Amino acid sequence: MIFEFSRISLAILLGTSLLATIGECRAQAAPFTPALKLSPWGAVTGREADDLRFVPAELAGGAELRIAASEQQGLSLLDSEGRELARLPGSYASLDSRSAGHQLIVAALDETAQQATLVSLDPAGRQWSPPQLLPARDYALAGLCLYRDETANLHLFLLGEEGRGEQWLVGNDARLLDEPRLVRTLPLPPEAAHCQVDDGANLLFVDEAGAGLWAYPAHPEADTTRQPVDMLKPFGSFTGRAGAMAALSGGLLALDSRHAELHLYQQEHAGWKALASLPLDGLEKPERLSVRPLGEGLELLIGDDNGHFYKGELDWRPRPVALPKVLPSVAALRQSEPVGRHGDAADDPAIWVHPGQPALSRVLGTNKKQGLQVYDLDGKLLQDLPVGRLNNIDVRPDFLLGDTSVDLAVASNRDRNSITVFAIDRASGKLREAGEISTPLADIYGICLFQPAPGELYAFANGKGGSFLQYRLSAADGAVKGELVRRFQVDSQPEGCVADDRRQRLFLGEEDVGVWALDARPDAPATPESVIRVGEALHADVEGLALYLSASHDNDYLVISSQGNDSYVVLDAEPPYAWRGTFRVGLNGVLGIDGAAETDGLEVTSANLGGPWSQGMLVVQDGRKRMPEQTQNFKFVPWREVAAALGLDAPVSTSGKALSSSGSESVIE
Repeated sequence: MIFEFSRISLAILLGTSLLATIGECRAQAAPFTPALKLSPWGAVTGREADDLRFVPAELAGGAELRIAASEQQGLSLLDSEGRELARLPGSYASLDSRSAGHQLIVAALDETAQQATLVSLDPAGRQWSPPQLLPARDYALAGLCLYRDETANLHLFLLGEEGRGEQWLVGNDARLLDEPRLVRTLPLPPEAAHCQVDDGANLLFVDEAGAGLWAYPAHPEADTTRQPVDMLKPFGSFTGRAGAMAALSGGLLALDSRHAELHLYQQEHAGWKALASLPLDGLEKPERLSVRPLGEGLELLIGDDNGHFYKGELDWRPRPVALPKVLPSVAALRQSEPVGRHGDAADDPAIWVHPGQPALSRVLGTNKKQGLQVYDLDGKLLQDLPVGRLNNIDVRPDFLLGDTSVDLAVASNRDRNSITVFAIDRASGKLREAGEISTPLADIYGICLFQPAPGELYAFANGKGGSFLQYRLSAADGAVKGELVRRFQVDSQPEGCVADDRRQRLFLGEEDVGVWALDARPDAPATPESVIRVGEALHADVEGLALYLSASHDNDYLVISSQGNDSYVVLDAEPPYAWRGTFRVGLNGVLGIDGAAETDGLEVTSANLGGPWSQGMLVVQDGRKRMPEQTQNFKFVPWREVAAALGLDAPVSTSGKALSSSGSESVIE
C-alpha cells in the first residue's frame, strides 16, 4: 500500500520537467556485470550488530579493524574476525565516521537517550572518549551521516520522521565543538532512514523508501534543491525498496532491501547512470552497507536485518569525476542583526567612515522591503529608517548642504523610482532624510556616487531595462537637487556600479554579461571597455561591485559579487584588470557566524577602523542566513583575511586619511 501510494504521489508531484530529467538518468542496465563474492563475517565470534563500518587503513596501524554498533553491546572496536578490542557501553545504532588526525570521529544514535551521539576513537590506543550528546530533538531520529566540507568543518545530518532533516556543525579539523550548532533544517522525503555524503562533491544522498534515491547539495550555504539518482519503475530502474547507501567519488552503491540486491551507479555529467543490479545471495533483507577501496575494486560489509554481516569483494570502482576547484575561504568576524522582513530583503551595504573616530564608523544596509538599516561595527542595529523599498546605496563625504558640511548617502527607491538622499552627521553618525530626486526610470535598480573634486558630486542611477542616468547633485539652498547631465545604455539588466573618483572611471555590472568600465565624467563619451566577462572566473548574476583603494594607490582592487557560484572575484583596479583571485566567505564555527551565499551587494574600505579592521573591512550581503536560520543579513570580514587568502600585497598605511571605496579621502581629525 505504501509503495503504490508513493508511486502515484511521485507521478503527480514530479511534473513534466522533472520526469524528463529522470528519463535522462533512467536505469538502462549496461551489459557489464561486475563480480561480487560474499561470505559470512564474524563467524568465529558469532557477533551480531546493528551497524558495522571499516576503520580507515591510515588509522589502523596495519591492522584490519572495524567499528560496530549494537543495542546490547554498545560501540565496539573489533578486529577483522569480530573479536572485541575496546567497548563503549550503551545502546547504539546507525554508524558513520570520519578521520580526524590520529582519531576517528564516530556518530551514532543513542537508542536509550534517543539522541545523536558523537565520540572519538583512538584506534591505535584502543580507547573510546566519553560520548557527547547532541541536543534532544522533538522528532524521532531515523538515521544520520557525517560530512566534512572543503574548509575541514565537520557536519552531521539527522534524518527524522515525516521528512524532517537537520544539518549540524559539530567540529573543525580534528576537534569536536563543545557546543554543536544547528546550521539549517532540510525538507527530506518521508520515511527517509539512510543517508551518505560524498565530501568532495558536496552531495548528500538520501533514500525515499517508496520512491527512490535523491541527491541534495550538502554545503551549509547551499539551496535545498534535489536531483534524482534513480527512481522506482516506471520512472527509473529501481523495483524494490531503496535503503542503505555508500558514496564514493563519482559513484554510489545502494541496497534494495526488498529484493536483496546491490545497485551500482556512475555519476555522468549532471546525472547518474545505473550500471548494474547484483543479487545478494543468502541475504533476506540487507539493511547496512560499508565500502572501502581494495586494489582496483571495492571491499564491502553488508548487514542483514537479523544482525548477521557478510564481507565481500567487488571488481568495480566508480570513475572519479572532475570536481569544481576548491576556492580559498575567509570567515566573517561579525554579522549584522537580521533585517526586519522575510524573503529576499537585505540587498546592498555601504560603509561610512567616521572622520575623527574610525571605531564609530557605520555600516548602512538596504532592506528592499522596508528601508534603510544603520549598524555599528559589531553589527548592532542603531537606526531603522522605513523610507520605502531601497535597493542600492552609496556614500561620499563633505557635501555642502546649504551652509552645513555633511556626508551624504543616496539610495535607489523602488517605491517611487527615485533617489532618496540622507545626510549623515559627521560627529554622531546619525542619518536623516535630506531630500528626494525623481527620475524617469520605469524600474530603478542600482545607484552609485562619483566625486571627482571637492564640491562636485554626481549620482549614477540605472534601471532594469539597461538605462543609466547621471545627475549632478547640489544643495545651495539646503534642498538636494539633481540635474540630469548624461544618459547612456547597456544591452541588458545592470545593477551594481562603483566609481573610482581619483581615476574618474565608472565600473558597472551587466548581470548576465560581465563588468564594464567607462569614463565617469559627464561630458565624456560613454564608451564601455570590457573588464571581465561571465565565464570561468565570474558566474552570473554579476551583482555588487566595490573598490579597495589603498592610500598610496599602489594596491587597488575591484571586488565583484559572483552570485552564480557564491564567490567574490578580485581584479586589479587598473587596466588590464588582471585577475588576482577568487574566494568565498565561509562559516566561523567558533563565533557561530555562518558563511555568505547568493550575495547581492557588497562594499569594502581600506580605512583603518581599528582592531581587526586595521587593513579595512569587507561587507557582503548574505542571501541565506543560517546557524540559526533567520532573515537575511550582512557579514563583516577583515580585509587582512582576504589579502592573506589571495596573497595580495599589504596596503601602505597613511595616518590621518581614510579612503572610501571610491577613493575619496576623509581626513581623520
